[in-house]
Amino acid sequence: MLNLVLFGPPGAGKGTQSEKLISKYQLIHISTGDLFRAHVKGETKLGKKVSQLLADGELVPDAITIAMLEEEVDKNPDAKGFVFDGFPRTVPQAVELDLFLERKGSKIAGVIALDVDQQELTKRIAERHKTSGRPDDDAEKLKKRISEYFEKTIHVLPYYEEQGKLNKVNGIGEIETVYNDLCAVIDQY
Repeated sequence: MLNLVLFGPPGAGKGTQSEKLISKYQLIHISTGDLFRAHVKGETKLGKKVSQLLADGELVPDAITIAMLEEEVDKNPDAKGFVFDGFPRTVPQAVELDLFLERKGSKIAGVIALDVDQQELTKRIAERHKTSGRPDDDAEKLKKRISEYFEKTIHVLPYYEEQGKLNKVNGIGEIETVYNDLCAVIDQY
């Protein structure tokens, strides 16, 4: 099973690249952001809790995130693998993901970090906000999300680096160039 973590700050291109990767490698894309938005839209009990957190630009607590992720993986027992997008965001989440996959007889094959600087991120999300209408792309919330990434989430990378699973890819450039660079890394797994 080919399980990948696509890592990067908001606006790095994880969603765009995930779409291309799932098509080529026949993987299931699991975006915690998409899961959260689906629960919010469906007005589930969980969605109501998540709604306020997202509206405030806060991270959803680990227990809620992990439960949703495990539920989504379990819905796809015949999957060839998964692309985890936006998860894990903390070292405890990374540990929980490893334990969960181990119980299923699987593991993370590799972690690919899309490197994009803050100036490019701000530009990309401002453009995305014009068309997406996503409340978490609001300028102030965006600053908070990017700050959270560089202050907290980025600390997950050493966890995977110690396991020899981390690869970095330049996330700035033509979409097709970044995609080809990602495929070159994935093909080594």
